[in-house]
Amino acid sequence: MTLPTFLWPTFLWLLVLPPLLVLAYLWLLRRRKKAVVSYGNFVLIKQAAERGPAWRRHIPPILLLLALTLMLLAAARPVTTLTLPLNKQTIILAMDVSGSMRAKDVEPNRLVAAQNAAKAFLTDLPRDVRVGIVAFAGTAQVAQLPTLSREDLVAAIDALQLQRGTATGNAIAVSLATLFPDDGIDVSQMQWGQPSRARPLGESAQEKPKKEREPVAPGSYTSAAIIMLTDGQRTTGIDPLEAAKMAADRGVRIYTVGVGTVAGETIGFEGWSMRVRLDEDTLKQIAHRTAGEYFYAGTAADLKKVYEKLSSRMAVEKRETEVSALFALAAALFATLGAALSVAWFGRIA
Repeated sequence: MTLPTFLWPTFLWLLVLPPLLVLAYLWLLRRRKKAVVSYGNFVLIKQAAERGPAWRRHIPPILLLLALTLMLLAAARPVTTLTLPLNKQTIILAMDVSGSMRAKDVEPNRLVAAQNAAKAFLTDLPRDVRVGIVAFAGTAQVAQLPTLSREDLVAAIDALQLQRGTATGNAIAVSLATLFPDDGIDVSQMQWGQPSRARPLGESAQEKPKKEREPVAPGSYTSAAIIMLTDGQRTTGIDPLEAAKMAADRGVRIYTVGVGTVAGETIGFEGWSMRVRLDEDTLKQIAHRTAGEYFYAGTAADLKKVYEKLSSRMAVEKRETEVSALFALAAALFATLGAALSVAWFGRIA
């Protein structure tokens, strides 16, 4: 929780009232003391002393003064940043299914470890968070549209099949197209290295283009996020950094998870071999550009810990919230306590 700001700061001028009331209270005490001494009524002084310590009579006024101060602050409508449970969110799991995911440096192999970690991630998520799955290798496709059904998601994860190529940029673009179906994002029309909309054959130059979405601050869209897991560098498809810019302009965070070795290794399968290397620099840039975060998972245990951390982050969010009601509640509690003590000690509220 941060220090509050105020929607109606002009009301803060009313905070001059509590100090004035303190001065008025001190003046009344002094005047009362002079009146008692001038009358010489020692019987009243003795009765007052028998009621309890002298400091008691100051407690109720102090509590009422605190209540008034809090009510004045509430009138100014304070706002602060709080960590609160998410109401509605959609998460896209973009999972690499390229051939390098059969490597066994992560036991039992990278793909199975990723599948197990993803399923554990779904178990830890709140049940009201919708999740979709995008599988990518040389191309990217939606394996499961966003849904609340964990059974459908687990079935989609178990059905993932290995393919050739690694198109990380396409994975981001397809994930965004799933989150924003009305934006007209068409990966098939994007040129190599740049996710710009190319005009299909037969489309007239006079046709009205789709309305461009106004860019927002990176990470400002809290209703969706993309978690991308990959073990290799891009070998085909659109530029992942340009695709990341599309996500940043929509305020969508991308959390990237790197699996495998940075140095790379040669993997052989059915008579062919390929050199695979984890492109950490690009994954870090993608996360940074979208106000997300990069995680490295060198083992199955590391991967599980990464997903556990992500599941906890996906359950809550920090957002600016008006807390006038909290100030008003505190004011009511102080006022009630002050009145109760006054009645208990002196038999009257004032």
